Amino acid sequence: MKALVYESFGQAPKITQVADPETPEQGILLEVKASGICRSDWHGWKGHDPDIQLPHVPGHEFAGVILEVGKGVKNWKIGDRVTVPFVCACGRCLSCQSGNQQICDDQYQPGFTHWGSFAQRVAVHRADTNLVQLPESVSFEVAASLGCRFATSFRGVVAQGKVSGGQWVAVHGCGGVGLSAILIAAAMGATVIAIDIQDNKLALAKAAGAHYLVNAKNTSDVASTIQELSKGGVHVSVDALGSQVTCYSSVASLRKRGKHIQIGLLAGTESNPPIPMHLVIAKELEILGSHGMQAHAYPELMQLILEGKMDPEKLIGRRITLEEAADTLIRMDTFEENGMVLINQF
Repeated sequence: MKALVYESFGQAPKITQVADPETPEQGILLEVKASGICRSDWHGWKGHDPDIQLPHVPGHEFAGVILEVGKGVKNWKIGDRVTVPFVCACGRCLSCQSGNQQICDDQYQPGFTHWGSFAQRVAVHRADTNLVQLPESVSFEVAASLGCRFATSFRGVVAQGKVSGGQWVAVHGCGGVGLSAILIAAAMGATVIAIDIQDNKLALAKAAGAHYLVNAKNTSDVASTIQELSKGGVHVSVDALGSQVTCYSSVASLRKRGKHIQIGLLAGTESNPPIPMHLVIAKELEILGSHGMQAHAYPELMQLILEGKMDPEKLIGRRITLEEAADTLIRMDTFEENGMVLINQF
């Protein structure tokens, strides 16, 4: 099969022919129809993820059609249209038994612990635990856009933040994660403040449902600006970028008993950000993370899409070929993309 492969961290990937993955006994072999390109893929390519073994095929947001089914799989058949959470669970550990497969003790992640979806085919283990059926009206491209950024934002905003109508929500960073969080929070009835340093990203945030736009480059104190707009601070604030600056501003922009949701990865030089713990104590703030979403939680998300209450297709920017993915991957740290980039030609 054709795949994008990198043989050393930080060096240019190449398109090459590799052997098809073997079909796991408890898994399936998937023909990839669409795959997202995410900043997490860039972090992996840079060597920030210790699970990656070289040579490697990235890609963890994908959807497609089942080509082969392992003999231990009970619930799926060849030809099924499916997608997969980016955290695939074992289904047996205490976390899984409690319904929290997104923090499975024995998780695997295509594109990180295993070869991923920047290829014509990808193997998915433990299919009965991890596959998600796609309604016919949901395209492969929309499904792939859900895999990491949208699903993680959905869990962060809905399950962790418990955002509801009448609340104020701030979203720091208007890339794929941020735009997803804005779209979801607005659909939940919240008043949303979007923060970024690029006007074109803020324009996308407005189209996604943001009510107020703050260009952090033109604002001396982002947290104070948000406090003023929201008349005392937001109920929920999301760091969708993952930097020391956005993390601090997110926590500092909360009202009393507010919730900070960390979704953007804090890796490399951005690890271990300073957090205003005096505010956490004085205001009884909550600091929460979101690490993907369980397969069993997808029906709620899919239903909102089918009912027209959320339209993730609004967030899709460029559609590219596998050959174009190499240059796109290595440029993910420039933040020049408007919306999500999807590979749909393999």
